[in-house]
Amino acid sequence: MPARAGSVSLPVRSPDRMCKQRRKLSLSLTEVTAGGLAVGVALGVYTGSLNRVNCLLGERDSYSETVPLTAPPSFRGQSVKYVYKLTIGCQRVNCPIQLLRLPFRVLLLHALQSFQPLQEEEFAPSNPFLDEEEGGKKDSRLLDSAVEILMALTSRKSLHQFNISNTRGRVATFCIFKTIYKIGEDVIGTFNFSDGEIPCLQFSVSLQTEESVQDEYRRSRGQSVTISTHAQHHESCLHTASTNFSLPIPLTSCPGFSTNIISLKWRLHFEFVTSREPIEALTAPENQLEVITWTGAEQIDVDTFSWDLPIKVLPTNPLLASYVSPVPSSHSICI
Repeated sequence: MPARAGSVSLPVRSPDRMCKQRRKLSLSLTEVTAGGLAVGVALGVYTGSLNRVNCLLGERDSYSETVPLTAPPSFRGQSVKYVYKLTIGCQRVNCPIQLLRLPFRVLLLHALQSFQPLQEEEFAPSNPFLDEEEGGKKDSRLLDSAVEILMALTSRKSLHQFNISNTRGRVATFCIFKTIYKIGEDVIGTFNFSDGEIPCLQFSVSLQTEESVQDEYRRSRGQSVTISTHAQHHESCLHTASTNFSLPIPLTSCPGFSTNIISLKWRLHFEFVTSREPIEALTAPENQLEVITWTGAEQIDVDTFSWDLPIKVLPTNPLLASYVSPVPSSHSICI
């Protein structure tokens, strides 16, 4: 179950068939380092407070823990993995302790600190008749405010135009309406080849993440940035005036973040294949009954080049992310 950088609560009920028992509850974050780092072991990054409870038959208790805003999000990369687990230990009288580890997902919210603070009216609750008492507790207000801020940041649209050129001339014009997205949204862009000077045969667009390990944690100095592709679009565009693409950002992906060990950035990676020589445009026959067969050239001298456009990917509402969470919502333990 996804959680934000706030409080984590867990209701615990004592089964009627159990006698007086002791439970040990703790929240821990384990940083698992793989072959890309100099240290290939699991390291404890954050451990919450330990809570011991003695309960009687049929009692029901709850546990809560505040995840600090400086903690990293849940992340499973090629070199580093950040995994959150809630450890529950149960013990009956004169019986060994039984442990249950519950994984859960944390979405990064402190990335919002890198943006300019918004005016209060921009992220105020949309319902003016909902006061603080009716709005729930502090955690609910924090989540509502965070969702409002995310909506304000990602709903802003401003046309961005880029002239795509190589050493021979202009190829196309690329347009995108925003560069800040939430996980779960679609990245939409358009190409205009009608004003291009160089024929473009085909292009591809890839939604990628750059996983970069800090220098002091790299296994070797020559270790490069790890690139992961989440969505792709390929298209042949010869004699195409305009076209568009749509790349979905998976709900299971991680928003961009940075720690003292690793940083994760998002980008759009473009690759173009252009012709070195002009290609004659197709012309419609004057006689509609005339049949013309156009055959592609067997060999064309081409140039290839690439371009990267950085984008920002922010978290989404934890309730929305929970729909695709592989973690079960209920667990049981027998003692």
